[in-house]
Amino acid sequence: MNWLVFSYSLPSKTPSSPRVTLWRRLRRIGAITVKTGVYVLPAKDECIEAFQWLAQEVQQAKGEALVIHVEQFEGLSDEQLIQLFRDARYDDYGEIEQKATEIENTIDTELEAAIKEQIREKLTKIRKRYTEILNIDFFDCPAATSVAIRLRRIEQLLQPSLVNSSISVLLSDYHDKQWVTRPRPFIDRLACAWLIRRFINPYAIIRYSLHPQPSEIAFDMKEAEFSHQGNLCSFETMLLRFGLEDSALQSIAMMVHELDLKDGIYLSPEAMGVETIVRGWLLANLSDTELETRGYQLFEGLYLAFSQLKK
Repeated sequence: MNWLVFSYSLPSKTPSSPRVTLWRRLRRIGAITVKTGVYVLPAKDECIEAFQWLAQEVQQAKGEALVIHVEQFEGLSDEQLIQLFRDARYDDYGEIEQKATEIENTIDTELEAAIKEQIREKLTKIRKRYTEILNIDFFDCPAATSVAIRLRRIEQLLQPSLVNSSISVLLSDYHDKQWVTRPRPFIDRLACAWLIRRFINPYAIIRYSLHPQPSEIAFDMKEAEFSHQGNLCSFETMLLRFGLEDSALQSIAMMVHELDLKDGIYLSPEAMGVETIVRGWLLANLSDTELETRGYQLFEGLYLAFSQLKK
């Protein structure tokens, strides 16, 4: 694997302010230190640019900086380096989870609207920090998913009407049901169809129509039993109501949410690729059944990949 090494020195009489600023910048871009004064990032384009800007700042402060491309460290394997990055992100996510816990402990159903708005403002700041860490989480620290689940739960607690309307149901009660959703399924509907076949009934009848029959369970359409609720997409609603908290499912949920709602809450590196693939299927004018078949294969692959990452 290729790595970037950044090393710098400042004149001995340099005030502490530039030193502190550089240290904070190194933390902000996700660099780890393997030796005093030696910082490492993976050899990604955005990391190269970040180190180059830092080198320029050091030179402007009359110091010296060096950016080196390295393929291997003596006595330190790629796996060990990757674990150091994940450990650093564990600490970052841990700080967020602690703040989220403090917020969650202040929430109850009797809170006044003004107090809830203050909590939402705090939650927005925490979400911003979460996104910043996600951007430098180069090796998919497993703690990211658990924090995302905690933040989502807080949002749900702030919307009691949503929680009350999201009555939990049993998977077994839906084993023999027939399902219906709108034609030309896109990301959210394809994910829901995969969930139905993966966790409820692999042989379920799923029909694509704008006109549900009385005996059918509708999803991701107007007045459906499983659809958007508050700021949840239909896939997230199904996970909530069926009580599915598998971390790999939550990773898929974040990706589907990002592509369906586009509200900037989550950043998923897989999202753009998945959207491009599905749009290509639609442009190829595949039938609804063929879209579902390919969608099943796509989401099954994502689920297996995410499950492996969490081990």
